[in-house]
Amino acid sequence: MAHIIPFKAVRPTRDKVSLVASRSYQTYTQEERDARLEYNPFTFLHIINPGYKYHKTLKGRERYRMVRNRYSEFKEDHIFIQDKKPAFYVYKIVNRAKQVFNGIVGAVSIDDYKKNIIKKHEDTIEFREQTFKEYLKTVGFNAEPVLLTYPDNDQLKAIIEDVQKDRAEFEFTTTYRDTHYLWIVDDEKAVQTIKDAFESVDTIYIADGHHRSSSSVLLAEDQRASNPEFTGDEGFNFFMSYLLPESDLRIYEFNRLVRDLNNLSKDDFLMALDSCYRVENRGTTVYKPTKKHHFSMYLDGEYYSLYLRKNEYKVKTALDELDTQILHKTILEPILGIKDPRNDTRIDYTHRERGLSHVKSEVDSGEFAVGFGMLPTSIEDLKAIADEGQTMPPKSTFILPKLRSGVTIYEF
Repeated sequence: MAHIIPFKAVRPTRDKVSLVASRSYQTYTQEERDARLEYNPFTFLHIINPGYKYHKTLKGRERYRMVRNRYSEFKEDHIFIQDKKPAFYVYKIVNRAKQVFNGIVGAVSIDDYKKNIIKKHEDTIEFREQTFKEYLKTVGFNAEPVLLTYPDNDQLKAIIEDVQKDRAEFEFTTTYRDTHYLWIVDDEKAVQTIKDAFESVDTIYIADGHHRSSSSVLLAEDQRASNPEFTGDEGFNFFMSYLLPESDLRIYEFNRLVRDLNNLSKDDFLMALDSCYRVENRGTTVYKPTKKHHFSMYLDGEYYSLYLRKNEYKVKTALDELDTQILHKTILEPILGIKDPRNDTRIDYTHRERGLSHVKSEVDSGEFAVGFGMLPTSIEDLKAIADEGQTMPPKSTFILPKLRSGVTIYEF
């Protein structure tokens, strides 16, 4: 039974939302960031990159305090306003590929995370958790929702469709040609209907935002420890999320690139693959796998198909069925010597939007020796692994939609 609550969002005024909303900081090149910071005084990048004002790179707690200051200035200048009543926010995205995402922004309980009602499928790194916890503690807000997904629910679908009959509060298109719509749901009866509908949902899955989720939980535990009289209703007991039905979620693959063959010759490498795979040379024609446990490989100017020899690979868990796990356990670790794919600099990842042509160009450039392609992870695989309490290898999923920062902000 999921506990989802409305909140009083801080958000841009209607006339400025398209100027405020930004992608995740890391997705911009330095040139893109500089251009936006120089020519757009309203971009949320000014808040998360507060040192730009003083031509100075800030780090640690000094940066966090300055983030808080820039945020306060945006509120003082009425770039941001806060809603008067707690609300849910129906949020729709139509991307340039004409894919449509319909979900609800609300605040989810850290207790649901601790009780495993909200389930994860990725490991988190303690250093990143602690760093982001300290950031949240200083700034006091979430600016980008965690992306959660829930089993399709007819009642929630009907609510979303009914809300969308009215004019959206926000409607803006980004330079990526994605169009965003937001509706405010603050009628008390409608709010209660949404809360009740989510209470019928037994399990919710984290699609994107594992570190943000776990950091919010760590912060809440710290706050509870220092405030033993807590009621559970305080803002720090929740974190902002965008809840999306499973049928709207899109999962794509990350392809793999490896810099060398671990001191093996090409022939020796191909012979080593033969122990677990049926290997066929496909020449210069692009080969894309069409079934689970089939892989594409680009090596020395040619494509190969790799079909797993199932009698040589034992499946005991849902994780064992995952193609990224199979690739790691049969090739990356035993043959290419990559034991820690999260930190080994010999491996790199490229998502599906760049395609196998990018894998080819990277190998042809000489920077990498071999590249591997595969099918996307399915939502069923993601759920099965989360249900078993397992975690996927890094870069097992490239998930859409990608959310913008600064459209709705949750203060705690």
